[in-house]
Amino acid sequence: MTKEHRDSSLRYWNDTHKNQNYDRESIRTDNWLERFDDIIMGSKKPVLDLGCGGGNDTLYLLSKGKQVIACDQSEAAIENIKRNFPEVKEAICFNMLDGFPFNDETFDVMIADLCLHYFGAEDTKAILREIRRILVPGGHLIFRVNSVNDVNHGAGQGKEIEHNLYETESGTIKRFFDETDIRSFFSDFEIEYLKEETMSRYKFEKRLFRVCVKK
Repeated sequence: MTKEHRDSSLRYWNDTHKNQNYDRESIRTDNWLERFDDIIMGSKKPVLDLGCGGGNDTLYLLSKGKQVIACDQSEAAIENIKRNFPEVKEAICFNMLDGFPFNDETFDVMIADLCLHYFGAEDTKAILREIRRILVPGGHLIFRVNSVNDVNHGAGQGKEIEHNLYETESGTIKRFFDETDIRSFFSDFEIEYLKEETMSRYKFEKRLFRVCVKK
């Protein structure tokens, strides 16, 4: 990722989390994690919520009685998490491009909801290597990413700077996956669940892939 794209991304998400209402009472889950409750409830370690944003998945995990470590690149997002969810084990601000501040084999479950599709191919591969590093053998990554059919949220729009990777009007970059892309990027994992779905949490319908992989 170029410095310009990185700076634009941080600015965009900081502004987003400063300007939107993220009071705990307004935060909603869309229960996409329910299918994987057996994996989540079987976790014997804190669950890592990557790119926690406003805390939708943090809220879900806490409602299941799990300890949560919430992470985001946006300081504003982390401030909101600390304010809304004082019971979280930790709330940590870091950029995935800089590596993950955790020891090897720290987690047995990691959540990455709509946060792994903002990177070029080489950066994506580096991030996935870090995820493998901090997962225990047999540990799971549960995630969602943009679909190439997500036309309401930018698929095929803007300047294509890599295959299925576009520069947006805000100066950020956004990747859209097809099934082949997912199987390629996650070839070092065992794919246990992979399905293209529709999400209705936003104003406009969103097409995405819901995926669970195992180390």
